[in-house]
Amino acid sequence: MQRPYLFPRKTLISPHERLSVGIWTGASPTQLLTPDHKEAGNCSFTSAAKYVFIVQKSYQESETGPESSIITKVKGITTSEHKVWDVEEYVKPPEGGSVFSIITRVEATHSQTQGTCPESIRVHNATCLSDADCVTGELDMLGNGLRTGRCVPYYQGPSKTCEVFGWCPVEDGASVSQFLGTMAPNFTILIKNSIHYPKFHFSKGNIADRTDGYLKRCTFHEASDLYCPIFKLGFIVEKAGESFAELAYKGGVIGVIINWDCDLDLPASECNPKYSFRRLDPKHVPASSGYNFRFAKYYKINGTTTRTLIKAYGIRIDVIVHGQAGKFSLIPTIINLATALTSVGVGSFLCDWILLTFMNKNKVYSHKKFDKITPASEPAPQASTPTDPKGLAQL
Repeated sequence: MQRPYLFPRKTLISPHERLSVGIWTGASPTQLLTPDHKEAGNCSFTSAAKYVFIVQKSYQESETGPESSIITKVKGITTSEHKVWDVEEYVKPPEGGSVFSIITRVEATHSQTQGTCPESIRVHNATCLSDADCVTGELDMLGNGLRTGRCVPYYQGPSKTCEVFGWCPVEDGASVSQFLGTMAPNFTILIKNSIHYPKFHFSKGNIADRTDGYLKRCTFHEASDLYCPIFKLGFIVEKAGESFAELAYKGGVIGVIINWDCDLDLPASECNPKYSFRRLDPKHVPASSGYNFRFAKYYKINGTTTRTLIKAYGIRIDVIVHGQAGKFSLIPTIINLATALTSVGVGSFLCDWILLTFMNKNKVYSHKKFDKITPASEPAPQASTPTDPKGLAQL
């Protein structure tokens, strides 16, 4: 017996198409479910599943931005033209947080006391020809003190500037430059980092859990010593693609980025930190490149308060922690898979297949969904005209 052809209701097709077509898909009444279309549907379904489950990992519940703590420690000594420097002098601030500076060059102005002296020639309107050019009591916010109203010879050269009352001599008058960068590439930096993903109750650190003195003899290596976060300063600068000599002279900001991307469906040993290094200050913009700051050391000489003003150039290290963790969850799996299936146009086909296959009233749904058309049977052969005269007589 020949099977009936099934057509979706309210579909206009020609008789020829009715005789030549089998089953139409429920997703689109104008699209045939030929073997090629079946293969295309399977391919679309497979592509959607791969995108959801492999590429996007949308079957996982995720959390970004782990809670993080950072402790740093710098070790090493260096020399300048005039002294030996240890870590207590060249690391600012000394607390060991996520942001710290390593001083590589200083311009020191020694033995400053409160008194009068020529203003810096770099201050606006500081140069003068006579006392009439200097206003008594005037205070320039970018200057070094209160003007006395006198025009006095500058520290060197024929120029004159207005006299000020403040910390004297001013920085330009007696500063001495010292370079600390000779041994600085060999400074070691310990970066201790612990992260926590509260949603998944997952915590981990970047230091190996060993008690054999491992940290005292190791330095970081991505392949062999990933859990030894002790970096040489020269290594960090090199990985950031910078010249150490230039950076040490002018100063700059280097970012140490630690990325914790963790698939928590895997063992905890598969969740590892990834380090990257790059310069953060715009070195090609002269107005904003480089890094320097000032501080002073105070002491008394014969009862007089005296200080040494230091303008420090250095390499500032910013330790930045990023990350994302994911773990299987049924709800995002269903939502994202349904979204992917709908987006590739197989959602309706899948619903029809489920209703026609597994529902108790699948025959009712099939009757509502499709028209049944039975092919026309072959016409019966006509009876031959009898030749019997009796028969003709009977007719």
